[in-house]
Amino acid sequence: MKSILGISAFYHDSAATIIIDGKIIAAAQEERFTRIKHDSKYPYNAIKFVLEYAGLKLNQVDQIVFYEKPFLKFERLLETYVANAPKGFTSFCKAMPIWLKDKLFQKRMLINELKKHDSKFSDKKKIFFSDHHLSHAASAFFPSPFENAVILTADGVGEWATTTIAVGRKNKLEIKKEIHFPHSLGLLYSAFTYYAGFKVNSGEYKLMGLAPYGEPIYEDKILHNLIDIKDDGSFHLNQKYFNYATGLTMTNQKFNKLFGQSPRDPKKQNIAKFHMDIAASIQKVTEDIMIKLAKNLKKEYNLPNLCLAGGVALNCVANGKILKEKIFDKIWIQPAAGDAGGSLGAALALWYLEQNNERVINPLDDMNGSYLGPEYSQEVIENQLKNLGANYEILNEDDLINKTVENLDNDEAIGWFQGRMEFGPRALGARSILGSPKSTTMQKNLNLKIKYRESFRPFAPSILYENLSEWFDINVESPYMLLVANIAKNKAISMSDKEKQLFGIEKLNIKRSEIPAVTHVDYTARIQTVNKLTNYKYFKLLKKFKEKTDCPILVNTSFNVRGEPIVNTPEDAFNCFMGTELDKLVIGNCYLDKKKQKTSLKRNYKENFELD
Repeated sequence: MKSILGISAFYHDSAATIIIDGKIIAAAQEERFTRIKHDSKYPYNAIKFVLEYAGLKLNQVDQIVFYEKPFLKFERLLETYVANAPKGFTSFCKAMPIWLKDKLFQKRMLINELKKHDSKFSDKKKIFFSDHHLSHAASAFFPSPFENAVILTADGVGEWATTTIAVGRKNKLEIKKEIHFPHSLGLLYSAFTYYAGFKVNSGEYKLMGLAPYGEPIYEDKILHNLIDIKDDGSFHLNQKYFNYATGLTMTNQKFNKLFGQSPRDPKKQNIAKFHMDIAASIQKVTEDIMIKLAKNLKKEYNLPNLCLAGGVALNCVANGKILKEKIFDKIWIQPAAGDAGGSLGAALALWYLEQNNERVINPLDDMNGSYLGPEYSQEVIENQLKNLGANYEILNEDDLINKTVENLDNDEAIGWFQGRMEFGPRALGARSILGSPKSTTMQKNLNLKIKYRESFRPFAPSILYENLSEWFDINVESPYMLLVANIAKNKAISMSDKEKQLFGIEKLNIKRSEIPAVTHVDYTARIQTVNKLTNYKYFKLLKKFKEKTDCPILVNTSFNVRGEPIVNTPEDAFNCFMGTELDKLVIGNCYLDKKKQKTSLKRNYKENFELD
């Protein structure tokens, strides 16, 4: 038996993964334990969990691998500052002390941190470093159901690379091409995220959700001034308009002048039509680049399958457009496509590429539905609820599901906590808030009264795979909620001429389909197909809801409020339940009714987390 511990840390979304003989045993993000969204610190708690789940002590782990190479990253920073001097001096003065104190000597720092798990740990020979984009590519290809595939990785930046093309064959993976910093599709999208008034490395999905409310009227301006896109999808950014290479902001005054406004201050400015059009424009540019890249990859390598990783791979709208173009026979996207997944990829890269181990391909994939995090026994759940003063009843599985379905059909919002926690940013029916997709008020209520977030944000449908093509214009599985598709035409409701004249948020309240709670303003939805092999209880719930309502779909959003990581423990779930307007909580076999809880247990929950 050979074990490898993968670690990602010190930038954002710290995480840990343990694999044994090439099999993924456990993986988790540090934020779920610390309750700090996108926590970048050393993932002590995540490492502790994966080791315990695997039944290993640190000294029993054969190898430990970090997801990137700090010396190369430092080289990039230093060369960038030197090339742009004296510009960026302030940024240089802020960054260098941190690098010289900690990050440059990462092996030493890792050993010191690992000693927290085992004070006697000192074996430097056990520690390895992977390339950032190699980690991403490995995380996408090796768990995929493909023997051979092209792998496209696109993110902000690793060491030097921002976009990487690789080819995977059986247990091998080779990087073929790279685009280097400062030319980055991820950073371009983040620059517009910043400009629209959202947090970089956190608010990109908001920009994507805002895009359908606007029109891409600034597309030409972006293409003529900011980016030069070649026929093969490669690109070059005009650095005159950006500040991210050496400054403390993403954009500069020249950028502001080009579009006629300063970046939106979220504390002082509401989202306006301008910001919707900006979002629509950069989303269109991003989609076009990804489609061009995909077409060229198919032409150049002539392989049937495409794997995607990196932060840009979380742009499920762009993923859906690639799928719709039918460029590749099949597409598979790493569910933890961002830096958290780097911990997994680094471990797999070491196992296959350095050690040349045989790869056995799982026709579903090797992510086990992405349920790789902690789980809690019924005993632990009951003990935590008792200690919190919760009022609950214990039901058998059938009664629990029947009662939940009844609540859902009555347009109630349900906290659903079952089995192992998800790895990656999407709740997939283990740590989820559920609702009826047929409700005309569910989308608004979930956003404003439970999630405490912007009203424009869309919600995803979970659907039984067997019924997928009846409701959506897609016929491939999407287990990780990373593909967007159109509502089936026979389920859509056409807008009147008057309704078509509406713009922006005014579009929100128009009923567009038989499932308005999950139909976005452009008649699309971000789909999760549910498989009984990976989450039988959730599958069973959907089945029962279909029997009662003739609808095989539920609203599925992450179990948290805005700015909060997805809940991890039963205590987290109960606190969120009591701090929001959730109606019911179903946790293990425990069923909780909000009306039966002590009023003294209610809390002003949203103040606990910094809004993102």
